[in-house]
Amino acid sequence: MNWVNVAVQGILLGGLYALFAVGLALVFGVMRLVNLAHGDLGILAAFVTLGLITHAHLGLTWAALLTIVVMFCAGYVLQRGLLNFTLGTDDTRPIVVTFGLAIIIQNTLLLAFSADEQGLEGGRITTASIHLGHQLAIGWYPLLVFIVAVAIIAGLQLFLNRTKMGRAFRATSDDREAAELMGMNNRHIYSLAMAVSLAIVAVAGIALAIRTTFDPTSGSFNLIFAFEAVIIGGIGSIWGTLVGGVILGLAQTLGAQAFGSGWAILCGDVVFLVILALRPRGFFARTVTA
Repeated sequence: MNWVNVAVQGILLGGLYALFAVGLALVFGVMRLVNLAHGDLGILAAFVTLGLITHAHLGLTWAALLTIVVMFCAGYVLQRGLLNFTLGTDDTRPIVVTFGLAIIIQNTLLLAFSADEQGLEGGRITTASIHLGHQLAIGWYPLLVFIVAVAIIAGLQLFLNRTKMGRAFRATSDDREAAELMGMNNRHIYSLAMAVSLAIVAVAGIALAIRTTFDPTSGSFNLIFAFEAVIIGGIGSIWGTLVGGVILGLAQTLGAQAFGSGWAILCGDVVFLVILALRPRGFFARTVTA
């Protein structure tokens, strides 16, 4: 039963990884942009929430909601004012720019908050559990994060398939030149895609900050986990990010149970490399985001 308990925890951890991964997958699917600052932007959201609680004396719920709105707006401005100019024939430009952005975010957070680990107090839900028998227990908070991840992914999939703007996302992803000829403003669409991506990663960053401690350099690890989840699930598949996150979460928790906690991340990396060797395009790769 202990192994079952560990496996359940791994599945729930996968929900958190999927939250970090889905925004990354959306941006890559719509504009083929590899955002190396994605993880750091999630941690930035956690620090913004912390600052609103500490200095503006807002409650966690209101601080989190305001942070998500701020990150949505910041994503639009960032893409419209900077990253749109990096898109073109040279695929290395957005990589270099977002890498520089990640360094700027990390150093700014270090100056503002120091290198000390921080955390957000989530209340009793972070310690409450559902007991199923004597040995199996499911934490309410990890379960809630997993449910939120599924809801966001389902909502994003519905948005892409059922709304006019979602169809514009897909059309731009398929053929940006043809979309422009049909009168679509690709720069606006790209900016909205980045805005949605940062709103989602803000949720992920806040969820991580409530679950565990974080510091200005935590974004790099979460970027790696997000990339692994995206690639395992298949680039271009929104639901694939959830599958990839769950596989990665299972690999880490089961590896920690078998070999010790220090082996968790390595076990996840090994499983990722094995899957990459056997299925280079992942399990559910698609040619378009939808």
